[in-house]
Amino acid sequence: MRWALASLIALTLALTVPGRAQENPPEPEGYRTDNYRAPVPATLAGARVLTTGQAEAIWRSGSAAFVDVLPRPPKPPNLPAGTIWRDKPRLSIPGSVWLPDTGYGTLAAATEDYLRNGLVRASGGNHAKLLVIYCLADCWMSWNAAKRALSYGYSNVAWYPEGTDGWRHADLPLAESQPEPRASEEPSIPR
Repeated sequence: MRWALASLIALTLALTVPGRAQENPPEPEGYRTDNYRAPVPATLAGARVLTTGQAEAIWRSGSAAFVDVLPRPPKPPNLPAGTIWRDKPRLSIPGSVWLPDTGYGTLAAATEDYLRNGLVRASGGNHAKLLVIYCLADCWMSWNAAKRALSYGYSNVAWYPEGTDGWRHADLPLAESQPEPRASEEPSIPR
Protein backbone atom coordinates (compact mmCIF):
# COMPACT_ATOMS: atom_id res chain seq x y z
CA MET A 1 0.00 0.00 0.00
CA ARG A 2 2.81 2.42 0.87
CA TRP A 3 4.53 1.62 -2.40
CA ALA A 4 1.31 2.44 -4.34
CA LEU A 5 0.89 5.71 -2.44
CA ALA A 6 4.54 6.66 -3.01
CA SER A 7 4.18 5.86 -6.73
CA LEU A 8 1.04 7.98 -6.95
CA ILE A 9 2.77 10.93 -5.23
CA ALA A 10 5.83 10.61 -7.50
CA LEU A 11 3.62 10.50 -10.59
CA THR A 12 1.64 13.53 -9.44
CA LEU A 13 4.84 15.51 -8.84
CA ALA A 14 6.29 14.47 -12.19
CA LEU A 15 3.19 15.67 -13.99
CA THR A 16 2.80 18.85 -11.94
CA VAL A 17 6.35 20.25 -12.06
CA PRO A 18 6.62 20.50 -15.89
CA GLY A 19 3.21 22.17 -15.95
CA ARG A 20 4.38 24.78 -13.48
CA ALA A 21 7.54 25.37 -15.47
CA GLN A 22 5.34 26.44 -18.39
CA GLU A 23 3.29 28.93 -16.37
CA ASN A 24 3.29 32.48 -17.57
CA PRO A 25 5.94 34.63 -15.90
CA PRO A 26 4.99 38.00 -14.41
CA GLU A 27 5.38 41.16 -16.43
CA PRO A 28 8.80 42.74 -15.96
CA GLU A 29 8.95 46.44 -15.16
CA GLY A 30 11.03 47.22 -18.23
CA TYR A 31 11.69 45.36 -21.46
CA ARG A 32 12.91 41.79 -21.77
CA THR A 33 16.55 41.93 -22.90
CA ASP A 34 17.52 38.27 -23.29
CA ASN A 35 16.12 34.78 -23.81
CA TYR A 36 13.46 36.10 -26.19
CA ARG A 37 12.04 32.64 -27.04
CA ALA A 38 10.60 31.72 -23.66
CA PRO A 39 7.18 31.69 -22.01
CA VAL A 40 5.65 35.18 -21.99
CA PRO A 41 3.35 36.90 -19.49
CA ALA A 42 -0.40 36.44 -19.83
CA THR A 43 -0.83 40.22 -19.68
CA LEU A 44 0.59 43.49 -20.92
CA ALA A 45 -0.44 46.51 -18.86
CA GLY A 46 -2.31 49.01 -21.02
CA ALA A 47 -2.88 46.60 -23.91
CA ARG A 48 -5.46 43.99 -24.82
CA VAL A 49 -4.19 40.44 -25.10
CA LEU A 50 -5.77 38.57 -28.00
CA THR A 51 -6.54 34.93 -28.59
CA THR A 52 -6.31 33.58 -32.12
CA GLY A 53 -10.10 33.78 -32.46
CA GLN A 54 -10.11 37.44 -31.41
CA ALA A 55 -7.19 38.28 -33.71
CA GLU A 56 -8.96 36.56 -36.61
CA ALA A 57 -12.18 38.52 -36.01
CA ILE A 58 -10.26 41.81 -35.95
CA TRP A 59 -8.31 40.82 -39.08
CA ARG A 60 -11.50 39.87 -40.96
CA SER A 61 -13.12 43.19 -39.95
CA GLY A 62 -10.17 45.17 -41.36
CA SER A 63 -10.32 47.47 -38.34
CA ALA A 64 -6.67 47.21 -37.29
CA ALA A 65 -3.13 47.48 -38.53
CA PHE A 66 -1.28 44.20 -37.95
CA VAL A 67 2.41 44.61 -37.15
CA ASP A 68 4.86 41.69 -37.33
CA VAL A 69 8.10 42.21 -35.41
CA LEU A 70 9.90 38.91 -36.05
CA PRO A 71 13.64 39.57 -36.43
CA ARG A 72 15.30 38.98 -39.77
CA PRO A 73 18.73 37.35 -39.83
CA PRO A 74 21.23 39.76 -41.40
CA LYS A 75 23.32 38.84 -44.39
CA PRO A 76 26.69 37.70 -43.03
CA PRO A 77 29.29 40.41 -43.73
CA ASN A 78 32.08 37.94 -44.50
CA LEU A 79 30.47 35.87 -47.27
CA PRO A 80 32.94 34.95 -50.00
CA ALA A 81 32.66 37.01 -53.19
CA GLY A 82 30.06 35.62 -55.54
CA THR A 83 28.09 33.87 -52.80
CA ILE A 84 24.36 34.17 -53.36
CA TRP A 85 22.41 35.14 -50.24
CA ARG A 86 18.74 34.32 -50.02
CA ASP A 87 16.72 35.67 -47.13
CA LYS A 88 14.46 33.14 -45.44
CA PRO A 89 10.87 33.91 -46.48
CA ARG A 90 8.61 35.26 -43.74
CA LEU A 91 5.00 34.16 -43.75
CA SER A 92 2.92 36.78 -41.94
CA ILE A 93 -0.74 37.43 -41.35
CA PRO A 94 -1.92 38.87 -44.70
CA GLY A 95 -1.85 42.66 -44.85
CA SER A 96 0.66 42.99 -42.01
CA VAL A 97 3.46 45.50 -41.86
CA TRP A 98 6.74 43.71 -41.06
CA LEU A 99 9.12 45.73 -38.88
CA PRO A 100 11.92 43.24 -38.13
CA ASP A 101 14.33 43.66 -35.25
CA THR A 102 12.09 46.13 -33.41
CA GLY A 103 11.22 43.87 -30.48
CA TYR A 104 14.58 43.67 -28.79
CA GLY A 105 14.75 44.99 -25.24
CA THR A 106 17.31 47.64 -26.13
CA LEU A 107 17.08 49.37 -29.51
CA ALA A 108 19.69 51.43 -31.32
CA ALA A 109 18.45 54.92 -32.16
CA ALA A 110 18.08 54.03 -35.86
CA THR A 111 16.00 50.94 -35.01
CA GLU A 112 13.82 52.92 -32.63
CA ASP A 113 13.24 55.52 -35.37
CA TYR A 114 12.41 52.68 -37.77
CA LEU A 115 9.80 51.36 -35.31
CA ARG A 116 8.32 54.80 -34.64
CA ASN A 117 8.10 55.61 -38.37
CA GLY A 118 6.72 52.17 -39.16
CA LEU A 119 3.97 52.57 -36.58
CA VAL A 120 3.11 56.01 -37.96
CA ARG A 121 2.79 54.52 -41.46
CA ALA A 122 0.79 51.52 -40.19
CA SER A 123 -1.59 53.70 -38.17
CA GLY A 124 -1.83 56.52 -40.69
CA GLY A 125 -0.56 58.79 -37.90
CA ASN A 126 -3.65 58.02 -35.78
CA HIS A 127 -2.51 57.15 -32.25
CA ALA A 128 -6.00 55.75 -31.52
CA LYS A 129 -5.87 53.26 -34.44
CA LEU A 130 -5.94 49.65 -33.28
CA LEU A 131 -2.49 48.09 -33.62
CA VAL A 132 -2.19 44.30 -33.34
CA ILE A 133 1.44 43.43 -32.64
CA TYR A 134 2.73 39.89 -32.96
CA CYS A 135 5.69 37.62 -33.69
CA LEU A 136 5.73 33.89 -32.83
CA ALA A 137 4.40 31.98 -29.83
CA ASP A 138 6.56 32.39 -26.73
CA CYS A 139 8.37 35.34 -28.28
CA TRP A 140 9.15 38.34 -26.12
CA MET A 141 9.81 40.48 -29.21
CA SER A 142 6.10 41.17 -29.69
CA TRP A 143 5.61 41.87 -25.98
CA ASN A 144 8.48 44.39 -26.03
CA ALA A 145 7.26 46.06 -29.25
CA ALA A 146 3.68 46.35 -27.97
CA LYS A 147 4.95 47.84 -24.69
CA ARG A 148 7.05 50.29 -26.70
CA ALA A 149 4.04 51.29 -28.85
CA LEU A 150 2.18 52.13 -25.64
CA SER A 151 5.14 54.26 -24.51
CA TYR A 152 4.92 56.18 -27.82
CA GLY A 153 1.36 57.21 -26.96
CA TYR A 154 -0.62 54.64 -28.96
CA SER A 155 -3.79 54.12 -26.96
CA ASN A 156 -5.31 51.11 -28.74
CA VAL A 157 -2.64 48.42 -28.68
CA ALA A 158 -3.43 44.72 -28.83
CA TRP A 159 -0.80 42.05 -28.29
CA TYR A 160 -1.28 38.71 -30.03
CA PRO A 161 1.12 36.40 -28.14
CA GLU A 162 0.39 33.26 -30.20
CA GLY A 163 1.58 35.05 -33.34
CA THR A 164 1.95 33.24 -36.62
CA ASP A 165 2.35 29.91 -34.77
CA GLY A 166 -1.20 30.20 -33.41
CA TRP A 167 -2.46 31.55 -36.72
CA ARG A 168 -0.95 28.62 -38.64
CA HIS A 169 -2.25 26.12 -36.05
CA ALA A 170 -5.79 27.48 -36.64
CA ASP A 171 -5.26 26.92 -40.39
CA LEU A 172 -5.67 30.61 -41.16
CA PRO A 173 -4.05 32.15 -44.25
CA LEU A 174 -0.47 33.36 -44.24
CA ALA A 175 1.26 35.41 -46.92
CA GLU A 176 4.90 35.95 -47.75
CA SER A 177 5.94 39.41 -46.68
CA GLN A 178 8.86 41.74 -47.05
CA PRO A 179 10.18 44.06 -44.36
CA GLU A 180 9.27 47.70 -44.50
CA PRO A 181 12.30 49.51 -45.92
CA ARG A 182 14.58 51.27 -43.47
CA ALA A 183 15.62 54.86 -44.10
CA SER A 184 19.00 53.63 -45.35
CA GLU A 185 17.27 51.29 -47.85
CA GLU A 186 14.63 53.65 -49.23
CA PRO A 187 15.36 54.77 -52.77
CA SER A 188 16.22 58.43 -53.13
CA ILE A 189 13.80 60.50 -55.16
CA PRO A 190 15.46 62.22 -58.15
CA ARG A 191 15.14 65.99 -58.07
